[in-house]
Amino acid sequence: METKLAPDPAVVDETGNDMKRPEGLAGNLKYGILGILFGIVFVKAEIVSWFRIQEMFRLQSFHMYGVIGSAIAVAMLSVWLIKRFKIKTIAGEEVVFHPKTFRPGQVYGGLLFGLGWALTGACPGPLFAQIGTGYGVVIVTLLSAIAGTWVYGFFRDKLS
Repeated sequence: METKLAPDPAVVDETGNDMKRPEGLAGNLKYGILGILFGIVFVKAEIVSWFRIQEMFRLQSFHMYGVIGSAIAVAMLSVWLIKRFKIKTIAGEEVVFHPKTFRPGQVYGGLLFGLGWALTGACPGPLFAQIGTGYGVVIVTLLSAIAGTWVYGFFRDKLS
């Protein structure tokens, strides 16, 4: 019988998480407050609106494309700044970007993700904001997203 050793926290795990020190209650509370504020911005910008998402997929409005394009531009600038000035995390740890390898399954996964997004009018980001604004039916979408994540996790080794 083979014994498994506890993973070394300083070693990168399979998700690419390099964090060496776990966040405490204050850190998690900080992220929770930030998430609530982010959700409020989503609601005010109408990013969680089913109608806005449908307009996007029907090519009837630039609103969501502008939001997504802005997010991509901000992310590109942020990654460049982090790499250029070697910006560290709040905990003082180095930010490391790992190279990604392309797999054909990513195309199929992206198509499936987009189909689900178009049908439900919700991607994982605004699900909680939609529920928070009173769209209780979105709980079905949330449970479906959780189930899909579990199914992927179950079959992940067989898909590679």
